[in-house]
Amino acid sequence: QVQLVESGGGLVQAGASRRLSCAASGDTFTNYNMGWFRQAPGKEREFVAAILWSTRYTSYADSVKGRFSISRDNYKRTVELQLNSLKPEDTAVYYCAATLARDYLVGRPDDYNYWGQGTQVTVSS
Repeated sequence: QVQLVESGGGLVQAGASRRLSCAASGDTFTNYNMGWFRQAPGKEREFVAAILWSTRYTSYADSVKGRFSISRDNYKRTVELQLNSLKPEDTAVYYCAATLARDYLVGRPDDYNYWGQGTQVTVSS
């Protein structure tokens, strides 16, 4: 098992940047591919980005491509999401998630086994 704790959320203005971090504990970190999801009020949880256990590949939702960047540090056991050029529609609770490592990335919430508690990002216009 792996335990995940997110941090870095907050209130920001449109156009600003924010960096979210997720710290993992428990099982060996490289046993997992990592993902970020978000959920806005009244909406389903949606895929944002994912990164392979080896950091070799990343994947992004079309809505964030070119603005967000996912990275991981396997020594520090962290995965981060850099959010740039934020828009009010990016407002959501952002969740870090882990899925058993494969050589390809997945983007459905049901594919992920472990979740953090979430961190709120609110973008004002």
